[in-house]
Amino acid sequence: MLDLKQLRPQYITTDSGEKTAVVLPLTEFRELLEDIEDLATVAERRIEPTISHKELVTELKGDGFV
Repeated sequence: MLDLKQLRPQYITTDSGEKTAVVLPLTEFRELLEDIEDLATVAERRIEPTISHKELVTELKGDGFV
């Protein structure tokens, strides 16, 4: 996850100094998009039922992952 305190955006402004746009390095922009997508996934899955760790391990073993 991108550390927003280290983010150093540059701004495009009008002649009167009003900020109208932000310029970010492409890597930081992509990281922000990924973070937004992750948060959207968490929000969508919030209502899904949970299972215990033991049940998860049993499922993973059954699927050949452990």
